[in-house]
Amino acid sequence: MANAIFAIAKPENEPVLSFAPGTKERAQLKARLAQLKQQQIEIPLIIGGREVRTGNTGNCIIPHNKNHVIGTYHMAGEEEVNAAIDAALSTQREWESIPWEHRAAIFLKAAEMISGPYRSTINAATMLCQSKTANQAEIDSACELADMLRFNAYFLNEIYREQPESGSGSWNRMEYRPLEGFVLAVTPFNFTSIAGNLPTAPAMAGNVVVWKPASSAVYSSYHVMKILQEAGLPEGVINFVPGPGSIVGEAAFSNPWFAGLHFTGSTATFQSMWLAVARNLPSYRAYPRLVGETGGKDFVFAHQSAAIDPLVTALVRGAFEFQGQKCSAASRAYIPQSIWPEVRQKLIEEVGTIRMGNIEDFTNFMGAVIDAQAFEAIKAYIDYAKKSSEAEMICGGNCDDSIGFFIEPTVIVTSNPRFKTMEEEIFGPVLTIYVYADEDLDDTLGLCDTTSVYGLTGAVFAQDRAAIVEIEKRLAHTAGNFYINDRPTGAVIAQQPFGGARASGTNDKAGSKINMMRWVSPRTIKENLNPPVDYRYPFMEQA
Repeated sequence: MANAIFAIAKPENEPVLSFAPGTKERAQLKARLAQLKQQQIEIPLIIGGREVRTGNTGNCIIPHNKNHVIGTYHMAGEEEVNAAIDAALSTQREWESIPWEHRAAIFLKAAEMISGPYRSTINAATMLCQSKTANQAEIDSACELADMLRFNAYFLNEIYREQPESGSGSWNRMEYRPLEGFVLAVTPFNFTSIAGNLPTAPAMAGNVVVWKPASSAVYSSYHVMKILQEAGLPEGVINFVPGPGSIVGEAAFSNPWFAGLHFTGSTATFQSMWLAVARNLPSYRAYPRLVGETGGKDFVFAHQSAAIDPLVTALVRGAFEFQGQKCSAASRAYIPQSIWPEVRQKLIEEVGTIRMGNIEDFTNFMGAVIDAQAFEAIKAYIDYAKKSSEAEMICGGNCDDSIGFFIEPTVIVTSNPRFKTMEEEIFGPVLTIYVYADEDLDDTLGLCDTTSVYGLTGAVFAQDRAAIVEIEKRLAHTAGNFYINDRPTGAVIAQQPFGGARASGTNDKAGSKINMMRWVSPRTIKENLNPPVDYRYPFMEQA
C-alpha cells in the first residue's frame, strides 16, 4: 500500500500538428489513410473483455465515397446489453478498489499512445469515418482526446485533494466514491474526442460503463476502444455495445443499478431519456446522475463597429468547418445594415474559394456530411429556403449524393428574423443571416435572445468596448460558451470548458473539474480524537 500523497502535474494542451507539405506527420498520415482504406475490418461488441458477434451487422462507410465499406460492425440486442451491464457490475467492486493513481495511469498511458504512435491511426480513422479534414481530425481525435484524458486525470487529482476543515479534537476527511451502479455513455458521431471522453471520464473516477457509440461512428470509436484495452483497461470496466438506441436505452434505464448517463446527441433524444429515467425512478438504487450536451442554434452577433475581415472569417470557419456538423457551429448571424454591403461582398468572395471533396486531398476545406439521413434532412431545409419569398440564397444551395453526401456551403439571407432556418438546428453547412437596422440594435438583441430554445454558443463582433459590455450582458443566457471577436466554435480543453443550458443540456462543462465532480459521490468522515465520556452539558448544571 502506498504511503505517499501522489500528485499529477497540470498538463499542457497537446500541440496541433500542421500537416504542411514536406512534414513528417503529413507523410505518415497519407500512408495510414491508404492502409486503412485497403482493409475492411470486422468490429465485434466487447463485453467483459470478450469479443461478441451477433450476426446482426451494419456497414461502416466513407461518407465522401459512400460505396466504399471500411468495416462491418455487430449490433447488440437486449441479451447483449444485459450481458454488458452484468459484466460491468461484476467488475465494479474490484475496479473501484484499485488505487486512484493506478486507474489514472491507464488513461494517461492511453493519452501518450494517442498523441504518439497511434496518432496517425486515430486521425486517419476519423478522417475516413467522419469525412474530416486532416486539420479537423487532428484537433479532435488526437489533440482533444489526449487533452481530455490528461486533464481529467489532473482534475480528479484536484478533487481528491479537496478536504474539509477540522476543529479541535477531531479530524474531518472527505472521500470521493464512484457512483453505486453503472454509467451509460451514449456518444455522438461528430467528435472522436467526445466518443472517447464520455465513457472514460466516469471510468477514471472508479465507475463501470456501458458504451453505446453512434452507429455512423462505430469505426473510429472502435479504434479508441482498442487503444484503451492496449493501455491496460481491465475487462468489464468499459463495455462496447453498438446497437439501436431504443434497445440499449430500454435495457439500461430499466435496470435498478442504473447510476448515471453521460450523453451527447440531440435534444429530443436526451429529453426522451430523461422521461424514461423519471418513469423508472422508484426502482433505482439511487438518484441517477444525468449529464447531457445536446443541440445548439449558435449565433454570431455583429455590431456596427465590427471589423469586417475577422467577422467574415469567423462566419466561414464557424459555419462550414466539418460541414457545420458541430453543435457549436455558427448557424445564424445578425449583421447591421451599415456594414452589410461590405460583409456580403467579402462573404460571397470567400465562400466562393472553398474547395469541397475527398478529404484525402488536403487542399479541400470541406468533406461530406455524415450519411444519407443527414443529407436528406439538410437538403430539405435548403429546398424550403429556395421556395420561400422570405429568403435569398447568396451562396451554395447545391446538393449531390451521387458519390458521397456533399452539400455546398450555403448562405441564406432572410427578411424574417424568425425564419425556419433561423430557429431550428440544421447540423449542416447552412448559415442564415438577418440584416437589422442599426437603430434597432436593442430589439435585435431581444430577437437573438428569444428566437432559439437553445443556449450553447454565441459570439459578438465589435470594436466598441461599451457595445461589447452591453451585448455580453443582454445575451447572458443565450450561450454557455460566449466568444468576443472569435467564431463560436473550437473550445479547447481546460481553456474554454464546454457546455450550454436551456435546451442545450445540463451545462456540466466537459473539459473541466465541474464534469468530473458529476462522477463521484462524496462521503464525509469525522473522527473524534477525544470523545466525550459523559452525556451531560455544562448548561445543565444547577447555578
